[in-house]
Amino acid sequence: MIIGYSFWGFLGNGITDTPDGGRAHRRTLIDGLTGRGHQVVFLQANRDLDEAGDDLTGHYTWHPGYPQVDVLFLEWRWTISGRNDTPCGTPGHTCDLHRQTDLLDTYTLAGVPTVVWDKDQQLRPDHRLRRLPHVTVCEPALHPRPGATSLLFPVADADLDATEPAALAAAVRDIPLVYVGNQYDRDDAFDTYFAPAAALHRHVVAGKWPRTARWPHVRFTGRLPFTEVRRLHARALATVLLLPHRYAATGQFTQRTFEAVLAGCLPLTPVTIRSAPAVVPPELLVRDGTNVGMAISRLGRLAGTAAHAQLIGQCLHRLDPFQLSHQLDVLDTVLDQTAARRRPAPVAAR
Repeated sequence: MIIGYSFWGFLGNGITDTPDGGRAHRRTLIDGLTGRGHQVVFLQANRDLDEAGDDLTGHYTWHPGYPQVDVLFLEWRWTISGRNDTPCGTPGHTCDLHRQTDLLDTYTLAGVPTVVWDKDQQLRPDHRLRRLPHVTVCEPALHPRPGATSLLFPVADADLDATEPAALAAAVRDIPLVYVGNQYDRDDAFDTYFAPAAALHRHVVAGKWPRTARWPHVRFTGRLPFTEVRRLHARALATVLLLPHRYAATGQFTQRTFEAVLAGCLPLTPVTIRSAPAVVPPELLVRDGTNVGMAISRLGRLAGTAAHAQLIGQCLHRLDPFQLSHQLDVLDTVLDQTAARRRPAPVAAR
C-alpha cells in the first residue's frame, strides 16, 4: 500500500527542546513497514531538515501537498493552547493541527481509509471520526479503550536479540535512581513513587519539569539531548515507570520502558498500572515510595551478580509483545481491514 503518514516530530535525533518521544520507535515502525513492501510518504513538515539540519530525503519521502495514497495514517494531534490553535505566522505557532485538519478534509472525508494512532489518548470518545466506517482508531495500550485497537510502541526485534544481560549487569552504575521524561500529568505518580525514594538515594530527573517547587530535594537537570538518553539509563541502576492515570488504567507502557531495559536500567513499576505483572518480573513491582526506596537498596546489593543479570533478562523477555514483528502483523491486519470497509474515492494529486 501507499501510506500517507502524518507525524509531528523527528525520525532522527531531532533537537533537544522538543517533547517528541516518538523518536524512540517511529523510525523503527517506518522501516518495518517499508521492509514489508509498503510505500510511506510523510505529509507533515520535514522537521528533521528544517529544525535539526538532518537531511534524510535520500531515504524517506516528504510531500507538502496531497499525493495519491491508499491509506492515511495519523499520529493524532490535538489542540495545544497558544501553540497550534493560533493563526499561522504567530510567534510560537506550529502548523501540525492545521495540516492534520486539511488532511482529514482532503482524504478521510472523501472516503480514503484512515488509521488514527491516538498515542496520547487525546481523541475524544464522542469524536466524529470514531463513527466513520473507514476509520480505525489505535492506541498503544495493552487494554485500549472501547472501540480502539491495540498498536503498541514497537521495539526492534534485533535490538532485543542483541542485548546481553550479563554485560549490562557488569556495567558500572553510579546513579541508583533516574527518571527520563517530561512532567505532563505525572505529578501524582511522582509524589507517590519517585519523590520519597529520591530523599534516600542519589538520583537524576531529566526532562521538562516547569513546576518543581513542591520537591526541593529532587535534582532536576532539564531536557536531555536524545542521544544522551541511553547513556543516562546505562549509568542508572533503576528507574520508575511514571504514567498519567489514563495510561495506567489502560496498560499503556511508554517507550521509556524499553529504553531503560535495553540499557540495563531496571524499571520499577507501580502495581496500579494495568497488566504490570505481564511486563516486569514480580521483584520490580512497587506499591509506594517506601517500597521504591527499599527496592533500590535491594537491587544495589545485587548489582553485578548473576541475579542482577537474570532480572535484566526477565525484563527483556517480557518485552516480546512489543516486538516490531508483532506490531507489524497487527498493523498489516488493521490496514487490510480498514481498506476493505470502504473503497477510497479517487483523490487527485495537487
